[in-house]
Amino acid sequence: MTELDRFLAARDLLIEHRENHEEAFGAFAWPRLETFNWARDYFDAIAQGNDAPALHIVEESGTEARLSYAQLSERSNQVANFLVSLGARKGDRMLLMLGNEVPLWETMLAAIKLGAVVIPATTLLSGEDLADRLRRGKVRHVVTNAGGAAKLDELGAAALAGLNLVRVDADADGASPAGAMWIAYRRSMGAPKRFFPPEPVNAGDPLLEYFTSGTTAKPKLVQHTQQSYPVGHLSTMYWLGLKRGDVHWTISSPGWAKHAWSCFFAPFNAQACVFIYNYSRFNGPAVLETLVKHRVNTLCAPPTVWRMLIQEDLKRWPVPLRELISAGEPLNPEVIEQVRAAWGITIRDGYGQTETTAQIGNPPGAKLKPGSMGRPLPGYRIALLDPDGKPGDEGEICIDLSHRPVALMNGYADDADKTAEVMRDGYYHTGDVGQRDTDGYITYVGRADDVFKASGYRISPFELESVLIEHPAVAEAAVVPSPDPVRGYVPKAFVITAPGHAADEATAASIFRFLRERLAGYKLIRRIEFSELPKTISGKIRRVELRGQETGRPASGRRSGAEFLEEDLR
Repeated sequence: MTELDRFLAARDLLIEHRENHEEAFGAFAWPRLETFNWARDYFDAIAQGNDAPALHIVEESGTEARLSYAQLSERSNQVANFLVSLGARKGDRMLLMLGNEVPLWETMLAAIKLGAVVIPATTLLSGEDLADRLRRGKVRHVVTNAGGAAKLDELGAAALAGLNLVRVDADADGASPAGAMWIAYRRSMGAPKRFFPPEPVNAGDPLLEYFTSGTTAKPKLVQHTQQSYPVGHLSTMYWLGLKRGDVHWTISSPGWAKHAWSCFFAPFNAQACVFIYNYSRFNGPAVLETLVKHRVNTLCAPPTVWRMLIQEDLKRWPVPLRELISAGEPLNPEVIEQVRAAWGITIRDGYGQTETTAQIGNPPGAKLKPGSMGRPLPGYRIALLDPDGKPGDEGEICIDLSHRPVALMNGYADDADKTAEVMRDGYYHTGDVGQRDTDGYITYVGRADDVFKASGYRISPFELESVLIEHPAVAEAAVVPSPDPVRGYVPKAFVITAPGHAADEATAASIFRFLRERLAGYKLIRRIEFSELPKTISGKIRRVELRGQETGRPASGRRSGAEFLEEDLR
């Protein structure tokens, strides 16, 4: 059996048992591969003579771009040859800073074939964040668009010296005002349509390096291999419930791991079509019309999108959807119920990290439990470890390394100490806390660093935030411990109000009343402050900043004009 045969056998088993978690979990084993190159050995093999759609991008203006599997295979060969002509070699670091545009998919495939190491970057990056990625990532090649080129030029010629700079929207090579020479991606159109890699590329060679979002510290550089993400996303394919010929849309921005998860590897593993609708500002009716017009049948979206969609009369749109998935945080039960009432489909949840693929999830056909992320997915053995490292039904979500999944990262690039810290004592430590019920379903509690004690009780900020955002006046919230002279610490919420609601005493009193009806006394939020929330560039809340801010404040009394105490508003 060839390595391709082993990969296809593992994939086909998951598709065959896509609605039987017990069968899939019990029968699945990761294919062990040595020389496998996913783009050449798998993608090119299934693409040969294959006119089925692989990529379909629709713009807000109505213009469209479509590539079949055969066309995408051929174009990625041309891009790989073009990159080689620029001096790119196996192991070179390449910053890929693009939006949802065709060259992103072509270049990703080309890099895999060549053995280059891709550092995906959001187009929101600029200044020191961008310079840091160039330095720490040891970047040698950059592929970007006009917006990215302008931000790179702002760094100055010295920062760009020695880099191959490629612009996907340039008609010809040319120098920028900063003196940097930019190469036109268009040149790849004249490159040979067959590609022969200059050096052999093995399954264990590095492929992707992701800068994490840095919610508590400087971003780490997560390294994945030619196997850990391409093959590892078989678990993600299974969780999403994808099949051959599906039209799959994940609403996600390039540069983050979720985009690679569900806009690249998982749908291509299933031989589905990746669908993208680019919009400048979210418009519910336009999104719903797009689902109907382009026959999207599997949709994955973050909770923010689902909350905005239910503002529309969903029943008006005869969507052809079969699978609905949410990722990032658990959805409010009301949102799930409104979608189910309109379309007869239940939104499914799941869990994973940049360092892994989908670890825990609710696959198609599985019994769903409100608030639960689901059960461990095929290929993952999950343990919940208490502070003493003992497994139980509540604790840090950890992966058992005695059954190390292919999908686990290689480590943190150039940081052996940090890698050893998370891979200690026979487990990979996620830093997240979960609870498991008697049926094996796991519910997310929060980041281990964020969980705290108040009056001796353990408090999950995530649980309290999930209740807070059910109040109509709360658009976003973050809960942290606040010093208290009697209890030691009490839960405090920093709140951003929803449009139409004032950040005043009356709103605070309404929120406190709402919470008293829904939370046990020991969990009650005792302070509310209306404030902006510090965030990473990816939009994750930096609770570490809020915790530090609270630590430096007096233990009693109001500390700002925007802060309100529960004891004063009863």
